[in-house]
Amino acid sequence: MDITVLQNLAANNLWGAITPEIMLGVLALALLVIELLFPKQQHRVVPVAALVGLFCVLGNVLATFHNPHVGTETFNGLLRHTRDGQIMRVFFLLAAVMVCLLARVSLAKQTMPRVEFYHIVLVVTAGMMLLAQSNNLLLLFVALETVTIGLYILVSYYRNNSLTLEAGLKYLVMGALSSSLLLFGIVLLYGVAGNAALPGHTAQAMQYGQLASFLAANPHNFLASIGIVLVLSGVAFKIGAFPFQIWVPDVYQGAPTPVTAFLAVSSKAVGFAVLLSLSLTVFASYGWLLTPVLTFFAGATLLFGNIAALTQHNVKRLIGLSGVSHAGFLLLGVAAASRAPMAVGSIYFYLFAYLLASFAVFGVMTHLAGANDTDQELDHYAGLAKADPFLALVLAVGLGSLAGIPPLVGFMGKLFIFISAFQAGLYGLIAVAVVGVVISIYYYFGWIKAAFFETWATSPDGPAKPARTPVDLVTGIALGALALSTVVLGFYQGPLGAWLTPR
Repeated sequence: MDITVLQNLAANNLWGAITPEIMLGVLALALLVIELLFPKQQHRVVPVAALVGLFCVLGNVLATFHNPHVGTETFNGLLRHTRDGQIMRVFFLLAAVMVCLLARVSLAKQTMPRVEFYHIVLVVTAGMMLLAQSNNLLLLFVALETVTIGLYILVSYYRNNSLTLEAGLKYLVMGALSSSLLLFGIVLLYGVAGNAALPGHTAQAMQYGQLASFLAANPHNFLASIGIVLVLSGVAFKIGAFPFQIWVPDVYQGAPTPVTAFLAVSSKAVGFAVLLSLSLTVFASYGWLLTPVLTFFAGATLLFGNIAALTQHNVKRLIGLSGVSHAGFLLLGVAAASRAPMAVGSIYFYLFAYLLASFAVFGVMTHLAGANDTDQELDHYAGLAKADPFLALVLAVGLGSLAGIPPLVGFMGKLFIFISAFQAGLYGLIAVAVVGVVISIYYYFGWIKAAFFETWATSPDGPAKPARTPVDLVTGIALGALALSTVVLGFYQGPLGAWLTPR
């Protein structure tokens, strides 16, 4: 290849456009250096350095939220910087801050190395930020695998626990299957788009724009349809949508609680960022296929997640299966996105509402968990309101928001999704979603009842509850902020309400 061509390609690389991701990479490497320089103080210094660094990156993103790179393609079309991409950057950084805060509490109960945990969280977060801005199927796959491999390690991080190792193995096997489906779909799309016998064929089918043009010129191609379904199936694994949710309860129970939170919030959110990008741009001309597939995913996911959660007594399994139902609500928004002006904004609003409520609940779970992180039962919450009113209040606010109880922000998130679905004419799915809300109230309020009401006496011969970890000042402020934000945003959406405007 001519050196001039390479120079021209390099000139298109706007490194300033990925400053936050570069900062995260440098921060991740800096943590390893800190471990070498301060081996005795690393347990105290590394979490602080990770949190301070994350706040610096978050400040950079907020300060440059409307930077000149937004709306442009760079790195020769691999990345496209959009307003939605900036929103998801903020989302992933906030989630990473909370995961690191929870890890401070959880790792203190273990004998595992700590530096590597924070290092991998930062690398995975950077991968998610790139994934949400991907504009090329090749980058989509590479970034997704970077995220997934990091999560493989984090899920099995407490390797002295057999259930954690089992969860890591199951996640590895199911993740490999989902990656195979995704890659097979990408290969099919790339192959059929390069067929010179078809109109609009292109050698650049990995680019979203080029592939979208080809699909628009061939709106009913059989192989392209199969490729689209396979790609959607690969993404459905990541978000835990039915029928690809089989890994969720076991992996959520076995993973360390901060990692369970990472999977429940960030991993789910990046899957929906990818799904929105693909369905609204690349696959938009295949609405005849997308609508029934997404409708099936949404309805089945809503029903399965809520019904399966009814019988759970381990709270990690319960929150995992309830997360499946939340994926169903978000899929309802995705199904409506092509026809409802406010659907995309409703999805992002719902994700932030879900972040606030989920981390509030996971924060309480982390403090009540013992050294055996997988053993977290509803019985362990008996008498929590008397023993620790603050944690009980945070738990009630978080669960109430997840259930969609007014005036909490979770209610507004569901309301905006319902409005979008109504605008799109998805009346059957709305009915299914309402049934899901009614079912979810039973198991969420069962959890609250366990914490606030003495409905049974614990047998003295039964297993003892794990010792509760006291809430320190920093974590207490964070949990209080989550609960307060959940209440305030339910009354006043403020700048978040601007996302609901048509785009």
